[in-house]
Amino acid sequence: MTDRPLDDFLQDILRKLGNTLTFWFGEPNEEYICEETGDEVILMKNKSGVVIGFEKLNYSLQESSNLRFSFETIAA
Repeated sequence: MTDRPLDDFLQDILRKLGNTLTFWFGEPNEEYICEETGDEVILMKNKSGVVIGFEKLNYSLQESSNLRFSFETIAA
């Protein structure tokens, strides 16, 4: 990750066709490996093993709903 604030490069993508929700905390082009958690969540990691994004599988949003989310960060 870079030293930029999280808000500068946080990206979310809702794909209705595949029913997935993808969040990137870092640069998507730095993705090196993916790890499935078993809860229909896939973690995207860089070469150092740092999580730079995740994808929630089988996610659907009703047409009348707004997508809202919040994040909690923990210092390493």
